[in-house]
Amino acid sequence: MAKEQSPGAVFKSFMDQYDLTAAKIAGDIKLSQSSIRLLIGGKLKISVPIALRLSKYFGTKPEYWTNLQIAYELAESAKNPKLAPILKAIPRAKKGEAPKKPRASAKTGGRTAAKKTTAKKPAARKPAGRTSKPRSAN
Repeated sequence: MAKEQSPGAVFKSFMDQYDLTAAKIAGDIKLSQSSIRLLIGGKLKISVPIALRLSKYFGTKPEYWTNLQIAYELAESAKNPKLAPILKAIPRAKKGEAPKKPRASAKTGGRTAAKKTTAKKPAARKPAGRTSKPRSAN
């Protein structure tokens, strides 16, 4: 597998091609200069909101930036020595091994019976308290 270029390095190459500074981009895409520097240095991931800003700015698709980030993270994770034995031990799922539904009993005629309970509505109650006739509005 070829070494995956970091999203920050790709972003930096765009900056160089367009002869842009971190300050200029930061102001244009409404992101802090420190965030731009963190992106370049690989300390900040390209999130969807950042991908939307960069795609609008450079005339690319947002997927270009998110795919760069995902490809880089996959390549880096594949190199993780702690993850390799875990991945190796995970079996592949086989079709047809899904949990089976419970069998219906003979009493229900092959159908699963659901008990239906009907609750009776309580009778409407008269408000407690006054027993005299209501006053008329005068």
